Amino acid sequence: MLYWLTQLIQGHFHAFRVFQYLTFRSILAALTALLIGLCCGPWLIRWLKGMQMGQVVRDDGPASHLSKAGTPTMGGIIILISMMASCLLWGRLTEPALWVALLVTLGFGVIGWVDDYRKVVQKNAKGLSGTWKYSWQSVVAVIAIAYLMQSATLPLAHKLAIPFLKHTLLDLGVLFPLLAYFVLVGSSNAVNLTDG
Repeated sequence: MLYWLTQLIQGHFHAFRVFQYLTFRSILAALTALLIGLCCGPWLIRWLKGMQMGQVVRDDGPASHLSKAGTPTMGGIIILISMMASCLLWGRLTEPALWVALLVTLGFGVIGWVDDYRKVVQKNAKGLSGTWKYSWQSVVAVIAIAYLMQSATLPLAHKLAIPFLKHTLLDLGVLFPLLAYFVLVGSSNAVNLTDG
């Protein structure tokens, strides 16, 4: 949204041309997400504590995890709100890749919410089983990958940009779906493991 506004203004104020650069908007998006998280986080944590949305700890885990009992859960909502609001503010909303990224994030967020809901509301310490989690993550990832592979509007859909090398692109060809699946599902599980 703000990207379009700066497009209108830059004809009159040349300093606003800096908003054309993805790097500049990425920095602003990261700072915006951080500010939203810092502003909304404490309020959401207080609300979750008030609603008694505390962590149910499994009795078959390490004894050190027992101290997590009652810790507010569903904190992923802060990440989703911060990231999505920031992307909608600073992103080019006509870019299909932005929507794919947002929908994948939302899909994984819904899976996390269902897992936390089962833990908190249904008092099931195990939450969503690993098989169901992995299956739903796979569904989200495969839909996104299929769209990216079929999309003619994304010129770099099957290419891997090498960071810091301006014009170096690797055409992944048939390896694209495998790498994309590994990155999407692997990243989601890595976040889940480090959080838990």
